[in-house]
Order: sequence, then structure tokens, then C-alpha cells
Amino acid sequence: MTRLGGLTAILLAVLAGCGQGPDAEPDGPAAAATSLTISVVADEGAEPREMLLECDPVGGDHPNAEAACAALADAAPAIFDPVPADQMCTMIFGGPQVATVTGTYDGEPVDAQFSRSNGCEIGRWDALGTEVFDVPLQ
Repeated sequence: MTRLGGLTAILLAVLAGCGQGPDAEPDGPAAAATSLTISVVADEGAEPREMLLECDPVGGDHPNAEAACAALADAAPAIFDPVPADQMCTMIFGGPQVATVTGTYDGEPVDAQFSRSNGCEIGRWDALGTEVFDVPLQ
């Protein structure tokens, strides 16, 4: 074997043992790109109910995770932005429901509050709908 051939063989052996390329799957279970804790209070005085929703891959203990992930994909990421303070909103009360969503969406941190206290907030709530908050509305 020539010196160049020997160096090539050593280099290939070292590269093969260096780990994974950029397209390789990571060792162990893949972390979800979206992992959200959803805390919902369905009525005044009700205890909060918490659900874990994971997307990419779909998982967690959310009762309808697949539909919830689809609703998030349709509405996010802007849905997590609060209503601007100078936004004019109709003063229509939509109900006592409130929700907090924390975690990560598509790898980005999320800490958002939702309610049905006025027209703007109702719009944000309805964009995620029953699928995400798992609260049937009348």
C-alpha cells in the first residue's frame, strides 16, 4: 500500500467514526419541534385542566392531538402574539374561558394567554378553536 493509500484509508476510518452527517437521525427518540402545555379554565371557579400537545411528531396527552396540531399549523405562529394595546376591539364578552399556552412552537418559545373577553380575544380563541383548547362552546 502506498503512503497516500494508507493515509486515505486512515482518513476514511476516522471520518466514519466521527458521528452523524447533517441528514442523519439523532440517537434516541426525536424531540418534538412543537411541545406545548395548554392550561384551560372552562368556566368561572373551575379548576384548570392541563394538556400536553406535541407536534412533529404528534403526541402528548391532548385528547385530539392530530386535529390540534393541524389547527396550530393553520393559525401559528402569529396567533401567539398578544393583541396590540392600541388595537380597537369590540366590547363583546364571549365567555369566561381562559387559557395559557407555554412551551415551544416549531422550536421557538411560546408563552401566550387567551380569553374570550372581547372581540379581538374571541378572534384569537376561535382561530385555535375547540381543537386546541378542547372546550366546547355554546
